[in-house]
Amino acid sequence: MHDSFVKEWGTDLAKMATVNSATVKYTEFLLATASGKVEGVKGPGKLATPFEKTKVAAYTLGAMSPCMRLYAFLGKEFHALLNANEGNHPYTKWIDNYSSESFQASALQNEDLLDKLSVSLTGEELDIIEKLYHQAMKLEVEFFCAQPLAQPTVVPLIKGHNPAGDRLIIFSDFDLTCTIVDSSAILAEIAIVTAPKSDQNQPENQLGRMSSGELRNTWGLLSKQYTEEYEQCIESFMPSEKVENFNYETLHKALEQLSHFEKRANSRVIESGVLKGINLEDIKKAGERLSLQDGCTTFFQKVVKNENLNANVHVLSYCWCGDLIRASFSSAGLNALNVHANEFSFKESISTGEIIEKVESPIDKVQAFNNTLEKYGTDRKNLSVYIGDSVGDLLCLLEADIGIVIGSSSSLRRVGSQFGVTFIPLYPGLVKKQKEYTEGSSSNWKEKSGILYTVSSWAEVHAFILGW
Repeated sequence: MHDSFVKEWGTDLAKMATVNSATVKYTEFLLATASGKVEGVKGPGKLATPFEKTKVAAYTLGAMSPCMRLYAFLGKEFHALLNANEGNHPYTKWIDNYSSESFQASALQNEDLLDKLSVSLTGEELDIIEKLYHQAMKLEVEFFCAQPLAQPTVVPLIKGHNPAGDRLIIFSDFDLTCTIVDSSAILAEIAIVTAPKSDQNQPENQLGRMSSGELRNTWGLLSKQYTEEYEQCIESFMPSEKVENFNYETLHKALEQLSHFEKRANSRVIESGVLKGINLEDIKKAGERLSLQDGCTTFFQKVVKNENLNANVHVLSYCWCGDLIRASFSSAGLNALNVHANEFSFKESISTGEIIEKVESPIDKVQAFNNTLEKYGTDRKNLSVYIGDSVGDLLCLLEADIGIVIGSSSSLRRVGSQFGVTFIPLYPGLVKKQKEYTEGSSSNWKEKSGILYTVSSWAEVHAFILGW
């Protein structure tokens, strides 16, 4: 296939310059793996047993699969984006080949065979295949990144960033945007686990607390009531017919109702006493052990540690306890993040059950967002990015220059769509932006445009903003 391309172009590869070093790295890695030269693994030798041959074949397929799957994926993605009006696209043959059913079947066959050969392998050997797969994908990405570009690009976002004159301000929600579990569930679990049993006497210095059984029942009732009334609240302000033209003010007015609901729900939690008697140290320990979404921590670390990047990171959250958020990031050395959240009231490191209310609702969030932006002033060109996952993030997502929706919240998309918000997958959105840019249009990102970009993971956020 490649030879046929070269003949069409009238090029003689043998007379061309030396092969790209990124290409050599990957081909040498494949050949080494296929010959049994795997880092940390003893070579099979000349008299390899059938089992050893199977193992080497599995390792080889593990190193090949990323290339096959990536090209199959890219072929289909590119094919879907081809515009019939563009005429003879220079890469039509390449795209047609890798998006073809035969190549898709080839990639799948490769993976099926890898699965079959892996059945007899040990856990340690499967770990080796995982490392080979990861290394191969890394080399593939480096291969693409090494190719020369003959045109200006809109990605990565920081490419044209000038620290002296530009400022990148990244905002992120916390619950289910950064975390896997909602923080209220974490705080509930701490309260229940550390609460006295019904037959235990409480220490004199402890504030009056419910027993663990009473706490569990109360939390259950509060959660059920919140879920039911949340859905009712959403339905109460949804327009009967889909809004054709997005209007920020209309959406802002509607979400004021949700804000009233969120504040009433928090008042119920405070009045119930379920947050009383929690030790600050237990909260910090839970925060340090909190599981964050894959790639989230790495992204923030890269932003904060990049000395050539004039960037600031702010976390805006409904979370009842800012200490939980700070602890979750401090364990990764991210003490520089600015946290805007509610706070527990403490007496001698024991929570009183009261919440110092700072960010309780969509309206509070967008006010905190705008107040933060105002503090930076206009001495530099500010570019704001907001990353969120819920209805509570909608206003901030739309106020930011670039709003990125992570995850698949059905309520966010339902509310947004009904009010005229457009959700575009980030990749095709960037392709459209790139076409506009190369055709001479401005690459400026417009706030309150009613357009939000959707991603499935932090890896996409990382690639878009920071690149490889």
